[in-house]
Amino acid sequence: MQKISVLSAALLVAGFVVGSPSSNAADSPLGYKDTPIIPGQPWHVHDPDRPHPRIVTPAATFSHNAAAPADATVLFDGKDLSKWQNDKGQAAEWKVENGYMEVVAKKGNISTKEEFGDFQLHIEFATPANVQGNSQGRGNSGIFLHGIYEMQVLDSYDNPTYADGQVGAMYGQYPPLVNPVKKPGEWQSYDIIFEAPQFDKDGKLIKKASVTSILNGVVVHHKKEYMGPTQHKELTNYDRVHSSRGPIALQDHGNPMRFRNIWIRPLGEYDKP
Repeated sequence: MQKISVLSAALLVAGFVVGSPSSNAADSPLGYKDTPIIPGQPWHVHDPDRPHPRIVTPAATFSHNAAAPADATVLFDGKDLSKWQNDKGQAAEWKVENGYMEVVAKKGNISTKEEFGDFQLHIEFATPANVQGNSQGRGNSGIFLHGIYEMQVLDSYDNPTYADGQVGAMYGQYPPLVNPVKKPGEWQSYDIIFEAPQFDKDGKLIKKASVTSILNGVVVHHKKEYMGPTQHKELTNYDRVHSSRGPIALQDHGNPMRFRNIWIRPLGEYDKP
């Protein structure tokens, strides 16, 4: 069993919910007012009254179909899931066809077998062209950095939901700066730069995880710090996290989401050849 399985189990036992709830109900909630106030913000977690980011129409393409650089690891080339596994450390069972992988409901999340520290990640996704459900029940998945820090994937095209849960959000913590979403069924690109949390020799946090994220060619976060691992309807911190490495995970939320062209490369360090 790989480390992601152990880590996920530990977080769940400790009270963490890794990702938004798996539901594709026709009438999903548009937010909650019975959740905690986010520290340093006036908003509840998933507050329905939190302002929604303005819409920015993206260009037709940005990094769509971008080839991997020479120092990148190709995580998915459109052919197989040999570099991925399910939550039990077994072979991933999502569908692969026509150059993309597609979520198969109830087969669970999948994660990379390899773990990473600081990285640049490229990934492309498409929400279902056949629109069903609303709010969090429509075109929902997630990209989990180190398996626990979520960048939200959702069909946010004319689909109201809570602002910290729309596409581009650091789920449950910060909405995206703007909403550059494409129409359902169209391929969209995420380019994510992630800096891992750092801990001292005693396991004490000395630097929070942070992310710069570009969605369809538009910056939606810039060096924004995660308050801790992603949770649904709860606050978060780093009390139970002590690792500076982890896998990339993709969420099965019950919707037939598609992903393609996934590659990752280490950031490296200055003055180190």
